[in-house]
Amino acid sequence: MVDLGVTPSLGHTDADTQTTADSLTRAAELLTSNRPGSTVRPTVTHLFNGMPPLHHRQPGPVAACLRLAASGMIAVELVADGVHLHPDTVRMVFETVGSNNVILVTDSMAATGLPDGDYDLGPAGVRVSGGEARLRSNGSLAGGTATLLDVVRRTITSGVDAADAVLSATAVPAGILGHQDEIGSLRAGLRADILAVDGDFRPVRVFRQGLPLSQAAVSITAAPTTAS
Repeated sequence: MVDLGVTPSLGHTDADTQTTADSLTRAAELLTSNRPGSTVRPTVTHLFNGMPPLHHRQPGPVAACLRLAASGMIAVELVADGVHLHPDTVRMVFETVGSNNVILVTDSMAATGLPDGDYDLGPAGVRVSGGEARLRSNGSLAGGTATLLDVVRRTITSGVDAADAVLSATAVPAGILGHQDEIGSLRAGLRADILAVDGDFRPVRVFRQGLPLSQAAVSITAAPTTAS
């Protein structure tokens, strides 16, 4: 994967602690040797979800993921939408590994931003009730319906500092993708894609390449490519 330019992400796994640690460590070593000086790191696909829970006698993949994230070797994704993870779990991970090693994600599916009802997730039927998306066949979680801003807001209400939550939704994933010199921060020279929010983290204005979204939608070809 690394030879082909793919950044590995471990998830949806029953791997034991040692196998998880060996796999992620090997991926990190290969990324370092193949892309010297890069900020790209292996990631963990939505930690806790799609893997066995942490148990004191069978720690499973979670223990290895937390340890390696705390060391800065990898970054872990969190679906902090209030459904996939308890708020105390979200806060614990931030306190354990630090915001520089957390990526906030949504796991959103087709019902995002739409009313409750029946939807499709690939070949599977999904019922959304109260914003929770679950398979009609067995009631298992089937993705999410939160936007990334919803996730940031819920992360803050879980007790995480607002600056840390924003960092994990912007600069950290930009660095993981190797695009930290283009997007992810408010710095001169970067693309001015900006979401302005109020004190409650509700959207106020959206800018794309420095232009208000309503204007950018019709004038994007004339938009500046850097922020000043």
